[in-house]
Amino acid sequence: MSGQHRNHANYWAFIVHRVSGLLLALFLPVHFQVLLLAVRKPGVFDGFAAWAEAPLVKLAETVLVILLAAHLTGGLRLLAIEFLPWRDWQKSVVAVTAGLSLVVGLVYLLNVS
Repeated sequence: MSGQHRNHANYWAFIVHRVSGLLLALFLPVHFQVLLLAVRKPGVFDGFAAWAEAPLVKLAETVLVILLAAHLTGGLRLLAIEFLPWRDWQKSVVAVTAGLSLVVGLVYLLNVS
């Protein structure tokens, strides 16, 4: 096998979609645990909320939003490839989805600061 497919943008879009899905799946139990803290131990949750104001945590939240946007746009890209007739514009969809994901993350970062 030559491995040339690994240099194709669609291959990397596939990898980003899979990795973002895995990372989001790992994040969900942590998120549910924090929600449980809010319900059962409000004092502990208040401490967690204060910790969440740290700049490094805000950066991690921005990465999370970028992952969410990348996963969403990657899924929309897959739907377009599967259900729409092939057109030349679909070659550009990878670049558009990547750019849209970064724009969403930057807009979030501007609103968080």
